[in-house]
Amino acid sequence: MEPVLVGQYNTLKVSRKVDFGFYLDNGEDGILLPTRFAPKGLKIGDELTVFVYHDSDNRLIATTQKAKACVGEIVKMKAVAVTRQGAFLDWGLMKDLFVPASKQLGGMREGGEYLVKLYIDEMTGRVAATEKLEQLLSNDTLTVKELDQVDLLVYRKSELGYVVIINNLHSGIIHTSEIFTEIEIGDRLKGFVKKILPGNKIDVVLGKPGFQKVEDEAGKVLRLLEENNGYLPYNDKSAPEDIYDFFGMSKKTFKMTTGNLYKQRKIEFTQTGIKLLVDES
Repeated sequence: MEPVLVGQYNTLKVSRKVDFGFYLDNGEDGILLPTRFAPKGLKIGDELTVFVYHDSDNRLIATTQKAKACVGEIVKMKAVAVTRQGAFLDWGLMKDLFVPASKQLGGMREGGEYLVKLYIDEMTGRVAATEKLEQLLSNDTLTVKELDQVDLLVYRKSELGYVVIINNLHSGIIHTSEIFTEIEIGDRLKGFVKKILPGNKIDVVLGKPGFQKVEDEAGKVLRLLEENNGYLPYNDKSAPEDIYDFFGMSKKTFKMTTGNLYKQRKIEFTQTGIKLLVDES
């Protein structure tokens, strides 16, 4: 049979039942699925897809709980406890995910959210996480070229804008001047390679290249006004969910965008919404 992958989902067959759960066949002594995680009616011979990891006693254990990420994936998680040895993140499982202090960037705090990658610790064989993602990336040999569309993961803020992970392989920068919407650490976005600089440094932009480039937020508001006879019933008193449903942006972004358009004398505010101003020049 195929080896069981720790930190991944595996489909295993029930080999025997005990008072405290079921053992799943792994070609050896079996992996325990505690009773609390066993589906009703489970019986010997049934196949079940489970997540496999180590419990607090370093024994392999199976669960039907859904982990927030598997080994090799990058995800944002919340720290639920911090010790001198490291931090523990909410993984969605009974046992929290450990981030050694040596794998943290600037120290984690309880309640904070952090972007981490899951890996198998070579010493213990357990699943752990690291916040040091850039050392796992390389721009030495690029797999992208200018104007290629790419998948982006927002990694951290920098003096220039945001550092992003490109196609899970390379690092790049979205410059502040190229950002027209709110973005946060951990956001997964679509973009394209704008320029490759000396040293294989990559500048990326959100949206699509050329004429298909996604419009900025101000352009979106103006277009929607034009499509609705120059008036929209939304203003700073509108519910955030109503603004997001119609404009696809947060209320904060909407207020900032319409405020700028008002200063540019492209719109005016009314008691019930916003109105497009006609350019008389």
